[in-house]
Amino acid sequence: MWGRLRSGLTKAHVSEFRTWAKLETMQRVMQELPRVYVTRRVPPAGMKILKQSGMCHIEQWDSDDPVPRQELFKRVSGIDGLFCVLTEKIDAELLDAAGPKLKVVSTMSVGYDHLSLDELRKRGIRVGYTPDVLTNAVAELTISLLLATSRRIVEAADEAKNGGWGTWRTMWLCGYELSHSTVGILGLGRIGVAIAERLKPFGVRKFIYTDAGPRPELANKVEAEYVSLDILAKESDFLIVCCALTAETQEICNSSMFSKMKNTAIFINTSRGGVVNQDDLYKALSSGQIAGAGLDVTVPEPLPTSHPLFKLKNCTILPHIASATYSTRNAMSALAANNVLAALKDEAMPKELKL
Repeated sequence: MWGRLRSGLTKAHVSEFRTWAKLETMQRVMQELPRVYVTRRVPPAGMKILKQSGMCHIEQWDSDDPVPRQELFKRVSGIDGLFCVLTEKIDAELLDAAGPKLKVVSTMSVGYDHLSLDELRKRGIRVGYTPDVLTNAVAELTISLLLATSRRIVEAADEAKNGGWGTWRTMWLCGYELSHSTVGILGLGRIGVAIAERLKPFGVRKFIYTDAGPRPELANKVEAEYVSLDILAKESDFLIVCCALTAETQEICNSSMFSKMKNTAIFINTSRGGVVNQDDLYKALSSGQIAGAGLDVTVPEPLPTSHPLFKLKNCTILPHIASATYSTRNAMSALAANNVLAALKDEAMPKELKL
């Protein structure tokens, strides 16, 4: 019977049947592969790694804007791996929506305050993050922001553009220089050290730092002295915030700290907006309690254009771009992807957050 049937088939029929069979096989294989959901349009290096691995079925919210929360709940149902960015809140509600198959959450960030670590630990879900690869970019941007703030570069550019540039004046647009200064670092990690190393050639007189405790190995690299938060505030000509956002550091930069700072001091934050009480910062800047502030991070993000900090000439605000170089963002994306793949294979992750 099969012989008679086969003899009646044309080559086109056979080809069509084989194509259908191949597609059915491919579909079955794809359904059996671990599912990885990517919550944003990410730099191409990471997506290339995931696709070329051939070991996971990739779904993606292919947009520069965040996936709506309710849509995210639908998309993560039944996934094995989650590749996210810092705007996604990974909490109990989302983990419930994902379900019991979820093995790994890999965030394309060095910060992890958007992750509910207790929930992840409780459920045995591994966490990948992307430290180290963004150290240089963040250090460079921090120094750029410090110089722009202390030398009033944005204000000066506006004056030149808007007709404020008149005759040369002896004290007009004067700022503060790094030479012979004391630089204080709140949170001396990899980024804090990288910033100090780059500032040293400017002729900084002294580096001081505050952390949860002394960090002699890192401090020795830049000859930084460990001091209390009060001393850091009182002695710093430039105070740079590099600490992670935790329960202990939430709004650690507040009226108490600003009141102890010099009225010539420059405050810089490129860590997380939540470490600063922005109302207290506004009062310190508008009253002349401190000379200026440069922020790459705020609460919320984006900061509404009507926010009073935008009205101050002595406050420079950037839209969270510290790691925004092509090479760094691609490196972060690649590391996040490799973290996902390693966890799916039950192997050591390149950068795993120990819970």
